[in-house]
Amino acid sequence: MIRKAQMQDAENIAGLALQMWNEHDLHDLVNAFRELIDSEESACFIKCVDEKPVAFAQVQLRHDYVEGTDSTPVGYLEGIFVSVQYRRNGYATELLSECENWAKEKGCSEFASDCEVGNMDSLRFHMASGFEEANRIICFRKDL
Repeated sequence: MIRKAQMQDAENIAGLALQMWNEHDLHDLVNAFRELIDSEESACFIKCVDEKPVAFAQVQLRHDYVEGTDSTPVGYLEGIFVSVQYRRNGYATELLSECENWAKEKGCSEFASDCEVGNMDSLRFHMASGFEEANRIICFRKDL
């Protein structure tokens, strides 16, 4: 079952997200997901199997320029994760569909996402899901 996340789901989503974004702190992720769940500009969807949370997706409206798009706002897939033992069951595709439907309901005519250059699993998922590559960039920074 996939459903839109409620406030009580923030800890479960954060636990899943920590497996993907392991450089973050669990407490900070819980707080961030609470804010996202409470916002009209974003949504989180959670996939449960036998009432156990096994996957999630986060979608947001972006009003700033999004690479390769011509409209605003754009629905943006900020994150999607399926626990390793539950992969290859179509759960990510189901979650993506929920995110796209949410964006359409919010008036979006375009949907976008991104992945790290070396994340081949994510690249394959995006391409298989009908995304087309808009651009590749390498970002830089330095201390001043």
